[in-house]
Amino acid sequence: MKRIALSLSLCAFGLAACGTGYSPDKTVDRGFDSKDLSQLKAGIWVDPNGCDHWIIDDGLEGYLSARLDKYGKPVCSGVAAPTQTVGNFKRGSSVVDPN
Repeated sequence: MKRIALSLSLCAFGLAACGTGYSPDKTVDRGFDSKDLSQLKAGIWVDPNGCDHWIIDDGLEGYLSARLDKYGKPVCSGVAAPTQTVGNFKRGSSVVDPN
């Protein structure tokens, strides 16, 4: 009986994820405190190779993209040690993030 209930729950969650109705616009945070991503504050995460990535954490979702120069090459500024972050990248959201 538990297996049937679990299977039905998983199917319901799967179907719910299919028809979200969200637009393909990737510049908008679609969480319950939805806003344009430009309103969130970015920090920098340094990858294990020493290159920079923009990072934003709104408490429920996270955003990460490589920091590139005007020629499309990775920026490796040395702003922090590898695997470390700098900046107040959790600012800009009303969602409390305990981490």
